[in-house]
Amino acid sequence: MGNRVAREDYEWVYTDQPHADRRKEILAKYPEIKSLMGPDTRLKWIVCMMVAIQFLAFYMVKDLDWKWVLFWTYAFGSCINHSMTLAIHEISHNTAFGNNKAMWNRYFAMFANLPIGLPYSASFKRYHLDHHRYLGGDGIDVDIPTEFEGWFFCTRFRKFIWIILQPLFYAIRPLCINPKPITQLEVTNVAFQLTFDILLYWLWGAKPFVYMLAGSLLGMGLHPISGHFIAEHYMFLKGHETYSYYGSLNLLTFNVGYHNEHHDFPSIPGCRLPMVKKIAAEYYDELPQYTSWVKVLYDFIMEDALSPYSRVKRKLKGDVKQE
Repeated sequence: MGNRVAREDYEWVYTDQPHADRRKEILAKYPEIKSLMGPDTRLKWIVCMMVAIQFLAFYMVKDLDWKWVLFWTYAFGSCINHSMTLAIHEISHNTAFGNNKAMWNRYFAMFANLPIGLPYSASFKRYHLDHHRYLGGDGIDVDIPTEFEGWFFCTRFRKFIWIILQPLFYAIRPLCINPKPITQLEVTNVAFQLTFDILLYWLWGAKPFVYMLAGSLLGMGLHPISGHFIAEHYMFLKGHETYSYYGSLNLLTFNVGYHNEHHDFPSIPGCRLPMVKKIAAEYYDELPQYTSWVKVLYDFIMEDALSPYSRVKRKLKGDVKQE
């Protein structure tokens, strides 16, 4: 558990990200893919159902023994809350109400944020679009670990701890890499969320409150679904910076596993990404891919060649227009 990883820096490249060129090539060959773009009319109803399920869970856990609160927090609440973060990811691409109703998407994301307990939907939108536009961009893409993470989490045991602490690092990384002025939407998100959290605690006590917050933190830490954090862009094979996952957990995660397809066509909702793969199969079938997020987590911890430094990074050229 004490072996140090071999990497001492990121994988620096001097080429543009591959997704824009592949998108142009695919659209030239299969223009019918454009018909897949646009909102997912089911998304808002699915999100409302998930919020309602968590509200019911808040009520049901308030009278349970603490051991059962903790059990259901990890077994159920963590899955729902992590899935909700990926619903917010979908909404950040305006797939709930479409591009013509951008603000409806922003406020709906705040609604979806409620069962998670921590206000982040407004900030996530700003940073996530930068991640798509400037994938691997030095000082811009906050999905890439900091120098400290790459330097310190360099043994198997430390990588294990790093995975547990993923929610912490995703929260503080933007402040270290690319801090932005606070917007009115972010203030509204915080006010809305804190009001809900206080009401939840006041009405039903500590157990639903712990179920909510612990479910979010555990679900985004050492959890099978959290394997997507590593699987999406960590360089398991040299020369490849985005990977897709085609396993069953896509059913709980709005097909976020179709990650090459998503970066190629971010305006296509997750429910239609399998159709992209089917239409343009020759572009995706030969790319490196996963069928198990649990194995991704295991391999990341156990393989000494892998670490938080295992990310493709590039210096950006020209004007950088951030959200």
